[in-house]
Parts: sequence; structure tokens; C-alpha cells
Amino acid sequence: MTIKLIVGLANPGNKYLLTRHNVGSWYVNQLANNYHVSLINKSSFLGYTGYLNIGKRRIFLLIPTIFMNYNGQAVAAIAKFYNIMPEEILIAHDELNFLPGYARFKYSGGHGGHNGLKDVIYRLGDNNNFYRLRIGIGHPGDKNKVIKFVLDTPLDTEQQLIQHAINESVLCTSLMFQQNIAYAIHQLHTILK
Repeated sequence: MTIKLIVGLANPGNKYLLTRHNVGSWYVNQLANNYHVSLINKSSFLGYTGYLNIGKRRIFLLIPTIFMNYNGQAVAAIAKFYNIMPEEILIAHDELNFLPGYARFKYSGGHGGHNGLKDVIYRLGDNNNFYRLRIGIGHPGDKNKVIKFVLDTPLDTEQQLIQHAINESVLCTSLMFQQNIAYAIHQLHTILK
């Protein structure tokens, strides 16, 4: 199976742009920049979108412009339009259970309390069989502080670690295009121990 759609979960607007919750969009933006792709706001897909041409393959990129809890609407809209199956989708998102500087690819699984993932699963017909890029942001240590934590900007030291994880994730995503998913997963998991 090959990836045909890469999505960076996000909240819309400048207020949330640099928050921990938007690290998925940071990854997609960097991927687009590395491939010299401009993302264009398309209201029909409820987000910024563009595509990469890799050999004979076209890989769509999406950053939703609706709130995180409804990001699944954007994912479902573009997937339906281009006839992309859930198992051909990679969703990049913030991961509380990983420290900053750590990222992992994963296939399938639950939403782990992440409302963006929860909506994606729901909008894909209760199907959780898609790839994820889990980008570590750390945890505030108290579940009552999670909402404020994810909606805050990371500390400078955390920002550097998160950016390093995103850099390595983008490189491994390129390996995914050149080699295969298993190779990219192995490389990322080896680099970011």
C-alpha cells in the first residue's frame, strides 16, 4: 500500500499556528517547503492543500482550516473526492505520550483521547486503519492541564527538539516515497531513539 494523502492536524488561524497542538501542520508545511509546493486554501476541502509529484505518483497534502475537533471533515472531503482509502492516508499529529524530540510512525489504533484523531476515525466511517506520524510534545504531568498545555507554544528548548523530530520525520517520509513504508518506519525509529 502506498500513501496518497498526508494530513497535518491543526487548529485554524494565527492564534494557534505555533501551538503544540499544531505540530502536525508544521510537519506538512515543512514537507511542502522541501518539495517546493505551495499549499492553497480550498474551501471544498476545508483546508490548505497541494500535492507532490513523486515519480508517477501524486501525493496530496492537507492542513485543515477548521477546528481540530472537526478535522475529520476535511480529511473525509479530500479522501472522498480523490477516492483515497483510509489505509492510504498518513495523519501527522501531536502526541502527549512522547517527549519533545521523539516521533513515531504507526499504523492503525485508537485515538488515545486526541479529538482530532477521534473525528478522523469517525468521518472515515469508524475506520482507524490509517497511518499516523505521532510527534512528541510531552505531557504537563496533570490531566487537568492538558488543554492549556496543547494550546500553548512550546518552550524554546522543546521547540528545538520538536523541530528536530519534524526534520527527521520529513527525511524519513522522503525515504517512504523512494523505498517503502516499512523502511521509512525503521529509519525514523532508529534515528529518534
